[in-house]
Amino acid sequence: MDSDVEQEAKRRNGLNPEIATSATTRKIHTAGSFIGGRWSVSRADNVSTNPAHPSQVVGRYQVSTAEEVDYAVDTARSAWREWCMVNSIERGRVIRRAAILLEKRAEEIARLITLEEGKTLPEARSEVLRTIETFHYHAGRAWAPTGKTYASSMPDEDVRTVRFPVGVVAVISPWNFPVLTPAWKIAPALVHGNTVVWKPASLTPIVAAELVRILEQAGVPAGVLNLVLGSGRVGQQIVDHPGVDAITFTGSTQVGQGIWNSATPRGVKVQLELGGHNAAIVFPDADLDHAAKTVVAGAMLSAGQKCTATRRIIALSEVHDELAERIRTEAERLVVGDGLIEGVDVSPLVSRSALEEVKGEIDRACQEGAELLAGGEVLEGAEYDGGHYLAPTVFVVKDPKIRLCREEVFGPVTAIMEASDDEEAFELANATRFGLCAAVFTASERRTRRAVAELEAGMININTSTTGSELHVPFGGVKASSSQAPREQGETAEEFFTESKTVYLVPGD
Repeated sequence: MDSDVEQEAKRRNGLNPEIATSATTRKIHTAGSFIGGRWSVSRADNVSTNPAHPSQVVGRYQVSTAEEVDYAVDTARSAWREWCMVNSIERGRVIRRAAILLEKRAEEIARLITLEEGKTLPEARSEVLRTIETFHYHAGRAWAPTGKTYASSMPDEDVRTVRFPVGVVAVISPWNFPVLTPAWKIAPALVHGNTVVWKPASLTPIVAAELVRILEQAGVPAGVLNLVLGSGRVGQQIVDHPGVDAITFTGSTQVGQGIWNSATPRGVKVQLELGGHNAAIVFPDADLDHAAKTVVAGAMLSAGQKCTATRRIIALSEVHDELAERIRTEAERLVVGDGLIEGVDVSPLVSRSALEEVKGEIDRACQEGAELLAGGEVLEGAEYDGGHYLAPTVFVVKDPKIRLCREEVFGPVTAIMEASDDEEAFELANATRFGLCAAVFTASERRTRRAVAELEAGMININTSTTGSELHVPFGGVKASSSQAPREQGETAEEFFTESKTVYLVPGD
């Protein structure tokens, strides 16, 4: 017999997907190259579809040609000289207007994100809100000091530093946060006087085009922001273009490493935010209810499709079995379905290929000896309308060397491992080539301090989820999760999008 929780989850999962259909889903959007202030959509014969209902077309878009990519970089180069001379405060005002315009369209853009990327509407609304706040933050940074003044050992001499823009910035962004991640990159790039060529992920071109339309309406001059659409071929052409001065990329480790190897030998500035295999350690003195709810949310929400998701849960032996049971209950409580339906917790994966890839990793984990505690199956049937649905999946793993515990699985999948003592717990947490986030759940100040000192991650979370981030503080990791470049967000964003000059000035009279 199913438990009450399971019966309720099945009842709610069985909601007719037509409930989510609205006038918004009937509008067919168009997207294409935006270069020099002009749109090109005459060849918009590619379709972007809804992950919840793959037969439903969200929009049509035009893939950029090689000539258009070259033209976009050349146009950005031509526009840079004038844009970098615009007062930084005026540049900030443009970004602030974009924030205001996005706020007016917040619900529309949130629904479009859900339709094209698949995440739940509350998650999409949160992303739009954070994008608005990101624009406001970087607009405010236009008023910040741009250098320092130093004492000089010479009489009548002033010594100071000034910061100046890098030039043409290539922005290559992922599909899982189709407006927020680009905003992290585009807003500071423009505020600090750079011009941009943006290549969004090929799975979310429609949302990207709408964000560009908002920035255009806000007053970004022609040529300062350019959009090109397409697959990795387009991205590689931008990376290899001699007119690009800096590249900021968020995506897979493999692609990021290729960008690094291609661009850095030419002296191009490169910022990479890549994968994560984030661990959460749960100690015996933790609040187990809180820990279970938090790690399940960190692993499963957004369908587990974010680099900060909780991939590994390390439980001390004293609480391992009890915690595992609570995690199983929490995972099975989650409702899977169309993100536009109220009450849905876990949305579909972004594409059929993504679903097949994650399911393949689940099958491999089972073959390698992992114990399936919850989920693991693709959800099919009339109520799912062919969508890319996967049940939230929890494993108990005895061997931490299996692939599931070493490589990132980009879906609603997590693994529970047992540690005999604190020493082993920290060793297991660090036993990965990635180093983006880590979390500990404990009431101990001693353990907290040890976690901050010993965990090999760029962001440490104490009694909270690995998935949290604040827009005004640095975001990034260590090891294979990030490149050796200034971090995204906060004040450190300026360090990547500008260079420093030292000025020695002796008055002429």
